[in-house]
Amino acid sequence: MSTRRIPEARERPAVHIGAKLRAARKLRSLTLDQVAQAAGLTKGFVSRLERDDVSPSVASLVAVCDTLGLRVGDLFDPPLTSVLRAGEGRLINFGGHGTVERLITPGTQASLEVIHSVIEPGGGGGDELYTLACEAECAYVLRGTIEVVLESGSELLSAGDAMTFSGSAPHTWRNPGAESCEVLWILAPAP
Repeated sequence: MSTRRIPEARERPAVHIGAKLRAARKLRSLTLDQVAQAAGLTKGFVSRLERDDVSPSVASLVAVCDTLGLRVGDLFDPPLTSVLRAGEGRLINFGGHGTVERLITPGTQASLEVIHSVIEPGGGGGDELYTLACEAECAYVLRGTIEVVLESGSELLSAGDAMTFSGSAPHTWRNPGAESCEVLWILAPAP
């Protein structure tokens, strides 16, 4: 039986970057083999790097980062966080009527945009179908009902329902109910 050698404490890296490397690799749908081959390293070394079991040389780290499309400095930046309290958020208007919309993600967030909408009865995004410059759009209904209209038809969503579709699919929406509705719109990446 073969035993795996665990690096001694002095061999383990002081800075933990493995989770960020693994997340970047998975985001790009790359395997350990693909990263290792592109970076000129072994699969075992890349695996250990992702587990923070090894301290890489500068050349190795640069090669892995280049393969993953990362700047080396990104690995050492603290995670960005943003807290938004109830009722806060920048008021926006995408051109709909009968709506109050707040952007609840910071403008510096490029991978995701979340909009909180309160839509009065009869309010909506207009009669014309439109598209957004994002890969995916999700509508999650917090209360009331909303009708999401696509070229292929429409879906009536109630509280607790969610619908995901491509932002490039022509669409619009409206509140057909007798009471206001509340919807979270999640767009990825942020348009």
